[in-house]
Amino acid sequence: MLSFLPAQSQTPDPEKELFKTVESLDTGLFDAVNHCDMQKVDGYWADDAIFLHDRAPPLVGRKAIVESIKNNLCGKVVRELVPGSLEVQPLKDYGAVEIGVHRFLHPFAQDHGVVGEAKFIHLWQLKSGAWHITHVISYEHHQVK
Repeated sequence: MLSFLPAQSQTPDPEKELFKTVESLDTGLFDAVNHCDMQKVDGYWADDAIFLHDRAPPLVGRKAIVESIKNNLCGKVVRELVPGSLEVQPLKDYGAVEIGVHRFLHPFAQDHGVVGEAKFIHLWQLKSGAWHITHVISYEHHQVK
């Protein structure tokens, strides 16, 4: 007896495609941060972006955020996304929300053996065909044992 399985749909899954897109944006952003490519980092942020951090004052605007990344992360830490922590959800008529956990390693001259970890939320806006971060909430910073 022969049985036939239904053909797999060739229609792309919008949620999987969105996940891949945001995952790629995250990888690109932090590859640029990890390599101190500040021109590339600058391109990921909306002009009026807001960055909220549980241990630092709010930052408002692309220029302030990029300057803070340059001064506080560039050449000092390497960011890694914790495997399996990434969540991406669509935001209708806006873009997507990215939620995850990341670690900050200190492999440079000032390495002190401490690994930091934090949760984050990024709001990505798709506008005129381009993705930009408009809001970040970075919270629950702690050392990894």
